[in-house]
Amino acid sequence: MARRPELRKQEEVLSRDDLKELAHNLSLLSEPAVRDFYQSAYRECAIINRQTFPTARAIQQLVQAWKLLRKWRH
Repeated sequence: MARRPELRKQEEVLSRDDLKELAHNLSLLSEPAVRDFYQSAYRECAIINRQTFPTARAIQQLVQAWKLLRKWRH
């Protein structure tokens, strides 16, 4: 039977205010800078094996950058 991965005691999660601040800060950057941020967040979210799984904070950062890039696309 597969073993359940040990959960971290307190995983860091961005609050709504933190997410708003991140979105605002990203919106002030140039598109290439946001793309670099996105690529960095994407690499951090990579699932390499069963023991590595991205943190909630990493996923939140990836999504914020994705949302802004998607918004600029239209």
